[in-house]
Amino acid sequence: MVDVLLGLQWGDEGKGKIADYLSPHYDVVARFQGGPNAGHSLEIAGKKHVLNTIPSGIFHRDCINLIGNGVVIDPVLLQAEIERTIAAGADVKHNLYISEKAHLILPTHRLLDAASEESKGDKKIGSTLRGISPAYQDKTGRAGLRIGDIHHKTFDSLYAEALEKHISLLKYYAFDYSSLVELEKKWFDSLDYLKQFKFVNSEYFINDFIKQGKKILAEGAQGSLLDLDFGSYPFVTSSNTISGGACVGLGIAPRSIRKVTGVFKAYCTRVGSGPFFTELENETGELIRTKGHEFGATTGRPRRTGWLDLVALNYAIMLSGVDELIMMKADVLSGLDKIYAGVAYQDEGSEINRLPYIRHDKKLTPVLKEFDGWQEDISQIRTYNELPETFKDYVQFTQNQAGVPIKVLSVGPDREQTIAV
Repeated sequence: MVDVLLGLQWGDEGKGKIADYLSPHYDVVARFQGGPNAGHSLEIAGKKHVLNTIPSGIFHRDCINLIGNGVVIDPVLLQAEIERTIAAGADVKHNLYISEKAHLILPTHRLLDAASEESKGDKKIGSTLRGISPAYQDKTGRAGLRIGDIHHKTFDSLYAEALEKHISLLKYYAFDYSSLVELEKKWFDSLDYLKQFKFVNSEYFINDFIKQGKKILAEGAQGSLLDLDFGSYPFVTSSNTISGGACVGLGIAPRSIRKVTGVFKAYCTRVGSGPFFTELENETGELIRTKGHEFGATTGRPRRTGWLDLVALNYAIMLSGVDELIMMKADVLSGLDKIYAGVAYQDEGSEINRLPYIRHDKKLTPVLKEFDGWQEDISQIRTYNELPETFKDYVQFTQNQAGVPIKVLSVGPDREQTIAV
């Protein structure tokens, strides 16, 4: 059976910590979409680890970790991540498997990403410039290279064809690609490095485990509100981040999914451009950013911060058929006199509780529900009964609004700072 774990906001919800927390209960953890733009942060015994492409079960010796076909892979960044993870004590050679059908991010994909973003001027999407979008564009355009191509005799000619096409586009953008020679050398060296790891026909690999009754955790990247089809387009990622993405990103049937767990913060954050109706562009927003260390794990970019948006949360729950919720980073809100949550929007004089069709210039005013804050430091609390009543009120209201039970509360970054409800 397969359980799906995904983010319900704009990413950065804390999925990495929860995947690591849950991994001892699973035989396999599998990433099903996204690329090295994801930054899954884990804190184990006070030490922080950031994973970009490797699944978050890698620090558990008996857990198989699969990079699925829906993921796009930059060999240079994956090599660096593997070496970093091995140095941290993980047995990567033993329990990391890579889908032969996972697409490769080429050096020119990174250059094209930068060229495209530069050309947009003040209408930038907020790309991480890691070549994700151009790689997915080649995938859907049936011109991509995949992990399984590395060992094939036609690989050099396939690469040459892609290179010719990409250089013509870089010339169209009038973009300086003089760094390509150096980028290519590192890329080919990293391809050779990856050959020592296990490449598998992942759809058979994962379905064989399902037939054997193994427990599989499908780990999503980014967040539901960045989904290519259902997010705040065009300020979205290049893959499907909702639960349906696990089916195409791993090659599993919908009936194989037993449960969907959704992760969300007690407040909201967003990186880059795009609508954010409960955003706090004031001292409170800065306080949350500073206290919550809201800077990109991969890019270091400061995140935009705001109150919890329950309209958007309910939308994400609906899209993925979420069965249970996990609330993260509640400790960050400790010390605030008042806390708010968006329960509806004002749209041209009318109150609505559904996300409308949104273009980038759409402005909606949130309708906010006020709560008394909690002054206690909850980061050292380990049982639900010990939590402040004002915090419990906030949790209960959120759960009632969502119509889905909140099963876990995170009150800090470490594995141990986790409370079962």
